[in-house]
Amino acid sequence: MKKNRNFLGNYVDMCTDFGMKLYFGPDGGKPNLINFLNGLFDGEKIIKDLEYRPAEHNGTQDKDRKVVFDLYCTSADSSHFIIEMQQLSQEFFKDRTVYYTSRLINKLVPRGHKGNTYELPEVYFVGILNFVLDRSIPNQYYYDVALCDQQSKKVFYDKLGYKLLVLANFNKEQYEIKSYMDMWLYLFRHMEELDEMPKFLDNRVFGLIFDIGKVANLTESDMKLYESSLKNKRDAESVRLTAIKEGRREGMEEGMEKGRLVERAKAEAEKLKYALNLKKRGLPLEDIAEDLGLTVEQVQKLK
Repeated sequence: MKKNRNFLGNYVDMCTDFGMKLYFGPDGGKPNLINFLNGLFDGEKIIKDLEYRPAEHNGTQDKDRKVVFDLYCTSADSSHFIIEMQQLSQEFFKDRTVYYTSRLINKLVPRGHKGNTYELPEVYFVGILNFVLDRSIPNQYYYDVALCDQQSKKVFYDKLGYKLLVLANFNKEQYEIKSYMDMWLYLFRHMEELDEMPKFLDNRVFGLIFDIGKVANLTESDMKLYESSLKNKRDAESVRLTAIKEGRREGMEEGMEKGRLVERAKAEAEKLKYALNLKKRGLPLEDIAEDLGLTVEQVQKLK
């Protein structure tokens, strides 16, 4: 087992399901989650305390599918936070985030009250993504999404938000990191590679992370859970890299095929041009067609 622990590095990978629950879950991770959310919201909201809520949510009707969040909690001002780690891209990922928040909002609507009271609490979806969300924007690693008016660009409804962190697009070096959000992103990217806490991190905010994240302190049962979780993450990475390679290969093959089609089109155009010249010289149409592999009808139409 000691060999395995050395192989796994000094600190638990934050981007595993096990790591998410270890660092941010209800068993000692609340201060980390508060610090993480405060770093992410950067003064937009000040979160002083959190209460963890059940992660499983059944629908209001039997036909509704059950949803399970990685982490779900509320703050002292009754704001609701869904925190999700997503390893692989999904075709309808954006739809799923909207569905998750919609299901939660629907569950929070007061029932059994007369009148037109539809006041809702604030709901936020926080996504930590291990894939590129939009390949047309290769350098954007933070998406701050809200309901906005397209004309004025002002926020239309400020009680629903989606904050997405794209880890694959975050490539800052230590000397480039200034904000707390960047510090968290750096840890998500590099935690399992570190030997100790980097000096640029604030010990008051990140000290607990490095205290509870030591692989050497895991129990035997936790080690098994972590190894399984780490395998799932690495399997997902393998699938993602294979998809990227296949996409590149398909792109190259498509490009080569387009090139061949262009060359064939050019050759066909040259052949028709030559046939037209022969036709203008008065050569028999049948002879032109036979020599150039054309039909007599094709030669007749040349002008």
